[in-house]
Amino acid sequence: MEKPKMNGIIKRIVTALVLVPLTVGVLYIGSPLINIFAMIVGGILAWEWTTMVSNKRPAFFAVCYSLPMALAVFLLPSCWLLSVVLGAMMLITLKTKEEKYKNLLVLGVPYIALGIGSVVWLYSIVGYQGTLWFLLMVWSVDIGGYVVGTNLKGPKLAPKISPNKTWSGLVGGMLLAALVSCATAYCFGVRGGFGFYMLYGAAVALVAQMGDLLESAVKRHLGIKDSSNLIPGHGGMFDRIDGVLVAAPVLVLFIFLVGWWQYNF
Repeated sequence: MEKPKMNGIIKRIVTALVLVPLTVGVLYIGSPLINIFAMIVGGILAWEWTTMVSNKRPAFFAVCYSLPMALAVFLLPSCWLLSVVLGAMMLITLKTKEEKYKNLLVLGVPYIALGIGSVVWLYSIVGYQGTLWFLLMVWSVDIGGYVVGTNLKGPKLAPKISPNKTWSGLVGGMLLAALVSCATAYCFGVRGGFGFYMLYGAAVALVAQMGDLLESAVKRHLGIKDSSNLIPGHGGMFDRIDGVLVAAPVLVLFIFLVGWWQYNF
């Protein structure tokens, strides 16, 4: 293996050994630490987004991003629509003021606010174990996709958006997520309905992969490789939690519509 690639893998492992225990610890402690942690992560995402998308008023947009994020994180689902409405109002207001990428810049408001807020909302619904299960599904599709896709390769998943992603990687990530879902459920005391958990895990993994492709499409549109160089070996915060930002709102919406799974942790 080439030395630069090995160094990148080592950086990824070291970074994961720091970030994963930190995230799990915050989930275990719960409120209000999880709310504060979510705001910090959301603030980093807002900074990255306003850096990625060129604009003339980054300080103004930092304030605009902070308000709906605070509402989403601290007031929970009651502000789901309010965050979207604020973003839409800003889009209309700034339509004639921002020249380049104006729509993309403002759409970052509901993108980040709903994504980060949904993780906190999910925690309020399913607690520590359910939220940890969700994050493990997202991490699983990343790991499985990387390992299987790198070794098997094959047809590209979306060559115009993300040339390195393959169909084999997607299938591998979904399979790993399904297996980890069953293992997690068993560790949390579940003794039945594992087929249900496999399906649930694979579905979350699929949506998370869509979130990954969405961010890749944005970066390709902007002509950049990483959202930032904040995390060694990983790029930016967006590059690490792009799947979470899409999968969390979808899962919360699903729970609101059909109720939580029949086999609660």
